[in-house]
Amino acid sequence: MTDRPTDLSSLPSYQPPRRSLFSARKFALMASVVAGLGVAVYGLGSLQGPVDIFSSPAHAQVNNEVRKVAQPIGFADIVEHVKPSVISVKVNINEKVASKDDNSNNDDSPFQPGSPMERFFRRFGGPDGLPPGMRGGPRGGHGAVTGQGSGFFISADGYAVTNNHVVDGADKVEVTTDDGKIFKAKVIGTDARTDLALIKVEGGSDFPFTKLSDGKPRIGDWVLAVGNPFGLGGTVTAGIVSASGRDIGNGPYDDFIQIDAPVNKGNSGGPAFNTEGEVIGVNTAIYSPSGGSVGIAFSIPASTVKSVIAQLKDKGSVSRGWIGVQIQPVTADIADSLGLKKAEGALVAEPQANGPAAKAGIESGDVITAVNGDSVKDARELARTIGGLAPGVSVKLNVLHKGADKVVNLTLGQLPNTIEAKADSDNNDDKGSATRGTDVPKLGMTVAPANSVAGAGKDGVIVTEVDPKSAAADRGFKEGDVILEVAGKTVTNAGDVREAINAARADNKNSVLMRVKSGGSSRFVAVPLAKG
Repeated sequence: MTDRPTDLSSLPSYQPPRRSLFSARKFALMASVVAGLGVAVYGLGSLQGPVDIFSSPAHAQVNNEVRKVAQPIGFADIVEHVKPSVISVKVNINEKVASKDDNSNNDDSPFQPGSPMERFFRRFGGPDGLPPGMRGGPRGGHGAVTGQGSGFFISADGYAVTNNHVVDGADKVEVTTDDGKIFKAKVIGTDARTDLALIKVEGGSDFPFTKLSDGKPRIGDWVLAVGNPFGLGGTVTAGIVSASGRDIGNGPYDDFIQIDAPVNKGNSGGPAFNTEGEVIGVNTAIYSPSGGSVGIAFSIPASTVKSVIAQLKDKGSVSRGWIGVQIQPVTADIADSLGLKKAEGALVAEPQANGPAAKAGIESGDVITAVNGDSVKDARELARTIGGLAPGVSVKLNVLHKGADKVVNLTLGQLPNTIEAKADSDNNDDKGSATRGTDVPKLGMTVAPANSVAGAGKDGVIVTEVDPKSAAADRGFKEGDVILEVAGKTVTNAGDVREAINAARADNKNSVLMRVKSGGSSRFVAVPLAKG
């Protein structure tokens, strides 16, 4: 007897299953949502089988829609192409060198005690806010500190990119390629300000390499991180570009790409790829209260990498343009005080003596609004723009000076390797010997002539007391600060301060701009004015 399938349609109670176009489209929508959320169910092949059994044109159309919204089906092809270019980097650092580096006061280091990077951003789980394995990593028994990171080839002859903090101070560098081969490498050059380094891998001339992207990634683009997390090697993770232009307190050149692809200790120096297989950034830092990935990582943009690596390859170091000014952002209050329509540009807090800006006539209180005709959004953008130009280049600056626009031409100097803040030689410890000072009405602080207080200098008025609930306290004023100017006018006593404040009120200003010296450096502070 032949075993034949039962024809259920011949039974009186049978009703054919209903697969409406609506339900199939609903499935397609669900597939789209899943793919959009980045859930690892790419392809959604289980949806294609049931849809394929319907032969009507309508169902065929739905099937095509499901196939379309289910993309991408995975990253295997991209990974197969780019993974061989990624390397694991292992370094040995002489313990004496590491100890000396720990105890030195390196102005270029982003890990100065109390710095934002030291307090809030741990380098891939590094202890005490320091790079993992570099200062507190496992110690060998032969006076060496070892550390591991990642990198990637940028040329067939062995040039590779990694982080400065991975190879900083290394006396021995080894790399392991994706196929397990081990090579020696030497450090060609490093740049602490951007945390980039160029190394040269020896013993080969046909290494697989990758390309630095020419384009700028968009927020929401897919990104793949490849590296050596926890020494595992050859690990691939996926995510998206979460944000761009991030300032994480590392320095004036911060312009990080934020990604959510999981990266951890050991990913430092590894590449972040786009779906074209090009490097969009170098993974350098994470935000991690726990030391592990929480989905917030930061990459140095490819455009920055290109510029820095080109100089490192050419001369082993990076030269940056310099105009010699201390700058700060233009806040809404400062913009109001200066009569600006928008809070844009870079406010010059103080030009450095004998610097290019000072020689060109730029003064404290000037606002730099454009460089070579390109507008300057904020202080960080000015720093990046000038730093991206070569020393000796002539530039044209648009400057707002005492309410009037003017153009200043100057030749860039070279940014010193270390910039030391000029501190007063006088000691402010004796500031308490002053008289109580004179109240400044409605600002909540008292002041006295600076020359009446030992260690306060000869110019301006010194703050002798601040009401903790006042507008002055809210703006960061503290005892010992010296006010040099109020509303663009020099002040020598409390009467000068009152007069300048009254003039600002008469001009219907909502706040008054003060130039304040604190801790050896100057800044502008906009203090709101009480009415009446």
